[in-house]
Amino acid sequence: MNHIVTVQDAVTAFADFMEPTDAELDAIEQEMPVIRADVDLLDAQIITLDRTPTEVDERRIRRARRRALAARVALVNRTAGESLPGGAA
Repeated sequence: MNHIVTVQDAVTAFADFMEPTDAELDAIEQEMPVIRADVDLLDAQIITLDRTPTEVDERRIRRARRRALAARVALVNRTAGESLPGGAA
């Protein structure tokens, strides 16, 4: 009989002291509009997986894709403005 043994590193990788730092949480918070827009796009695409997309479905996907791209552009512009010296954009 083979025994299944867990690897100690894998078990302790999620210990309490391994929580995200404030900087990591701030980065996630900045990316939340992009994450939400991507989830909306995936939802719109998943709806059409088991059927032929209707005109409404196609519009929903186009709108979701535009929102996702706009959120990415806004994030890039926001982070590019922060990384330039002197606050020049």
